[in-house]
Amino acid sequence: MAQLTIRINGYPYTVACEDGQEPHLQAMATQLENRVDSIKALGTQSGESKLLVLAGLLMADELHDLRQELAELQRTAPTRAAKTSRQFAQHIAKLADKAEHIATALEQP
Repeated sequence: MAQLTIRINGYPYTVACEDGQEPHLQAMATQLENRVDSIKALGTQSGESKLLVLAGLLMADELHDLRQELAELQRTAPTRAAKTSRQFAQHIAKLADKAEHIATALEQP
């Protein structure tokens, strides 16, 4: 088990993770740090705990929105795929039609 020291709001935290997961853990810590920085940029004076709670809520809100978007995409994917397949088939049919016209024109003396 690997250990990594991350920094959130200037404070070091040593966190354990599976070997090889260090870059992923560092990326998550960077995302959290970015949320903390954006909250601090608003100019509100908050304690460490409140900053982390607000950053967690921002991330939870983003996750919620992404889950809703994914559910919508999963719900509409079959319809979209069918529409795309029909459009592709129509395009192929038009190309085949053009190829027949060209072939017919070439066969005529």
